[in-house]
Amino acid sequence: MKLLISVARQMMTVFDDQGEVLREYGVSTAKAGVGEVSGSYQTPRGQHLIRAKIGAGQPENTVFVRRRPTGEIWTPELGEAFPGRDWILTRILWLSGREPGCNRLGCVDTMRRYIYIHGSPDTAEMGAPGSHGCVRMRNADIVELFDLVPCYTEVEITED
Repeated sequence: MKLLISVARQMMTVFDDQGEVLREYGVSTAKAGVGEVSGSYQTPRGQHLIRAKIGAGQPENTVFVRRRPTGEIWTPELGEAFPGRDWILTRILWLSGREPGCNRLGCVDTMRRYIYIHGSPDTAEMGAPGSHGCVRMRNADIVELFDLVPCYTEVEITED
């Protein structure tokens, strides 16, 4: 199984082991574009893998901070109360780079940058850049994907 994330198309394609398309999802990558440097708020390119899956069994719209559920469930009212908050909801797939010097180790390390594929509020636009570096998905989509892919699944993030 492999995930291909196209920044240009703002789409994720899930392939099976034979290269056949299993699913496609609209996503939202970084508002600041692509880049690998820590603190850039950009989505890192290249070869990655899913290092950890976080949130199994949590209700949809569970709010996470530092990869831990806060006890909050996102609602439009909660969103209005904290308008600038970067919402990480429902499930987290924590990415790790596979290319030393590009997206692994040093100041370009995807995992140390806490780059995830994660759920977002229903109000978050998909199909357009808007995240702080992560790959955002609809909550129903991240639940489906979370159950579909195992840890160490390959993830490629491309500009095309």
